[in-house]
Parts: sequence; structure tokens; C-alpha cells
Amino acid sequence: MLDYTQLETLAAVLRLGSFDLAAAQLNITQSAVSQRIRQLEEHVGAPLVQRGSPCTGTEIGNRLARHLQEVALLEARVTGKAAGPAARMRIAVNADSLATWVLEALAQVPDHLYDVVVDDQDHSAEWLKRGEVSAAITSVANPPRGCESIPLGAMRYVASASPKYVQKHFQNGVDKSSIESAPFLVFNRKDKLQSTWIKQNFGIIHSTYFHQIPSTQGFVEAARLGLGWGMNPHGLVDNYLASGELVRLVAGSDLHVSLFWQHSRLFSDMLSPLTDAIRAVAKENLENVDKLVII
Repeated sequence: MLDYTQLETLAAVLRLGSFDLAAAQLNITQSAVSQRIRQLEEHVGAPLVQRGSPCTGTEIGNRLARHLQEVALLEARVTGKAAGPAARMRIAVNADSLATWVLEALAQVPDHLYDVVVDDQDHSAEWLKRGEVSAAITSVANPPRGCESIPLGAMRYVASASPKYVQKHFQNGVDKSSIESAPFLVFNRKDKLQSTWIKQNFGIIHSTYFHQIPSTQGFVEAARLGLGWGMNPHGLVDNYLASGELVRLVAGSDLHVSLFWQHSRLFSDMLSPLTDAIRAVAKENLENVDKLVII
């Protein structure tokens, strides 16, 4: 049987990344933290913490910490008491949703402590499949086994760049030749929005002429400053489009990416307030279109 005092200590170490910080939060000595972790590792028969700066969890260590979070959330839901430090709701969200509308939904359910994992919308569901989060916002329609998938609407992306950039790289218009040689932006190596848009408008083009900008706001700013063209969320660039600081590369070519809220059926009741908030805020911020592009 697992010792929940030891589990709470493990969760604190992994959450804070340090034995010293965990000791301070738990109001015990650093040696007591080390002893609890060692005893839990002996009981489980496997290492749970990768010592370093910061400390990180092994696969089993992360699972045990996740188990404690789920138990704590269930207890808070049943008793109606405020969630304690262990009751952290971990969700996977794509960066553009986090930057545009998700925080408004989280703020409507402030009783939980949130641990938000950021990943590409094509990959965020993998966190749910591995059991590392309770819910995810994803572009994948089909949920993992034992999970539900709720359609939220579509995020509209605009292939956009600064007028000066367009004048420099697309003097004769945007076509297959010019788009192949023009530098573009990607969020990270998982970001396929630009290549999807190129494929839909010009066919398959293989280009490695890109800047990697791992920030939603930085991505928009890089486009505005003429560093490259990129697929920007409409909600973040509509003012720039209206003012002329950014322009569409091709009229009528906006890309709509459908998003889904997926969560474990086991925690449906526990997640219901957040699910309601996510759906309500998504309805206000995402688009309801007949034909969505699932990438």
C-alpha cells in the first residue's frame, strides 16, 4: 500500500524541482524529504526522481505524482473543500489557445490549481493518451480509449506578413516559386500550419528556409517586423490587418483548424465545471464553420 505522505513529498519535489524547496513547503528538513523519497523508491522498487537542477520525475515517478493529484482532486470534489497543494489539475493546451482564450476559461473555475502543459495541437492528445494529463485541447477528433471528445469550434489562422516583406519577396505575386524561396516562421519543429497552408494553395513544397519562433506573441511580432510570413491566429492580428501593418498573402485562404476538448471519462464529474467553462469561452472565441480543416 502506498504511503500518501511519501507521495505528497514526491509530488512536491517534482512540482518545485528541488528537495530544498519541497522541504520548505512541507515544513520539514531536506534530509526528511530525501528519506521519504528513498523509502518510496524502495517500496516501489524503482527510481522515481532524476536528481538534477531542476529535479525531474522518472516515468513511474510522474505517474505516482499524477495519481496523487487525481486522488486529491476527487477528494476535493466529493467533500466540497478547497483543493490542497496536491490537487493540481493538469491539462495540455496548444500555445495559440493559451494565448488567446483558454486563460479566460480557467479563470472561471479558480478553485483548482492548474498545471498547464503546452504542446502543438496535433500532439497535445498524446499527453492524455499517456495518462499524464486529465484533459487536453487538441485538433485530433478521435479521443484515446476511455476518453470523451467535445468539439469546440475552429481557430482561424491567417497567412500574413508585413507589407515591406511582401514587397521584397512577392513583387510578382505569391506563387509556387516565390513561396518556396521566401523565409517563413514556425513555432517549433512540430508546427505544420505553414506547410499545410502551402500544400492547400500551391501543392507540396519542401523548404527549410524558416525561422523558429517558440512564442505566440513573438510569432506575431516577427511577422509584423518583416522577419518572415506565418500562420497567425486571427484574433491576435485582426487589428494589424485592419491598420495595414500586416497583410494577407492570399485573399480567401484563411485556414480553419478544428479544436476538441478531450478528457478522461473517469473524471467527467470532477471536470464538469471546467468543461462547461471551456465550452462557453470557446463558443465566444472560436468559429463555427461547416467545413473545417483538421490537420
